[in-house]
Amino acid sequence: MTSLALFGGRAVRQKPFATWPIFDDSEKRAVLEVLESGAWGGYSLKVPELEQRFAAFHEARFGIAASNGTVTLEAALAATGIQPGDEVIVPPITFIATATAVLRAGAVPVFVDIDPLSFNLDPKRLADAITLKSRAVIPVHFAGHPADLDAIIKTASNHGLAVIEDAAHAHGASWRGRRVGSLGHFGSFSFQQSKNMTAGEGGMLLTSDEALAEQARSVCNQGRRTGGAWYEHVRLGTNYRMTGWQAAILIAQLERLPRQLERRARNAAILTEKLKATGVLAPPAVDSRVTAHGFHLYVLRLNTEALPGISRDLIVEALAAEGIPGVSGYPYPLYANKVFASHPYLCRQCPEAERFCRECFWVSHEILLSSEADLDDFIRAVEKVRDSAAELASMPAKATR
Repeated sequence: MTSLALFGGRAVRQKPFATWPIFDDSEKRAVLEVLESGAWGGYSLKVPELEQRFAAFHEARFGIAASNGTVTLEAALAATGIQPGDEVIVPPITFIATATAVLRAGAVPVFVDIDPLSFNLDPKRLADAITLKSRAVIPVHFAGHPADLDAIIKTASNHGLAVIEDAAHAHGASWRGRRVGSLGHFGSFSFQQSKNMTAGEGGMLLTSDEALAEQARSVCNQGRRTGGAWYEHVRLGTNYRMTGWQAAILIAQLERLPRQLERRARNAAILTEKLKATGVLAPPAVDSRVTAHGFHLYVLRLNTEALPGISRDLIVEALAAEGIPGVSGYPYPLYANKVFASHPYLCRQCPEAERFCRECFWVSHEILLSSEADLDDFIRAVEKVRDSAAELASMPAKATR
């Protein structure tokens, strides 16, 4: 009988990795302060405090807090004037909201393939996708790796496109020494439960354009204008406001972020070096222009030549049985979701996105907050699966489920 835990053997790891979210008395005190203040909603003083501090940390002039990272994308599209029928370029490897925000604006998402190393929108394919109807591009900093903002912003500027950075994975990441989220017209962040800063839910828009900031803030606050009367509404808006509870927790989370960024980067470097020696899983490549990686996800690519006959999902299942929690990730590129069957969209050929969905999986960022001994367990599990690859590949599919 095989020694793999998937088939009854003893697992490499018997205890869980670091859990998420992380909190301490800082969050508890912050929530109690909001409770006792009586100002619990979107007009809590904690909200502008968070906006200012988060914007300053990311080197932007203005922050606009919102209830989540989906509506921040919608507000950014509205503030940049996206209209029904306009085209907005997006990558096919990202969370659904990147594209459905475009649909909800009445615009048409145009899917452009990813770069095979960074897994971000391939800037070499961007110009070919631009038409007379193109109005914006949403580069996603997938997994926390900044997109090639030099090339994307240059191409967008040449064609008069707005650049809305989807930085939901990239809190604190930087491109050539500049924090992402501050280079485009807008940067959109999420504080959902899994994110590297979280209040359970929440979102933030960043911009250094005062007019865009005012428009986005108005969209998020029922169309009001800054300094206007309560019942004065100057544009079409809705209630996307963040609560005082969320803001208070996020201020505490922001204080902890720099130390966590350093620890994730250090552990990612250790894990990358050790994984290279296994020969079966390719660790994430990092562009030399990336000066800080967010490492929201640590993305691995299966070496199909070294592990013939073994699928990505089977590797994830075998590692999970050994105590290594991985996620198979996207079953198919975004455009294959049923929602797009009933809405207009355009899709360039995306072979790299299709390949990503066959070969890549990830572990979440909290694994990178573990000890080096924990990372050694990770490597031992990979080696164990590698050494049992022939037996694993020969097992009937039904026996592995």
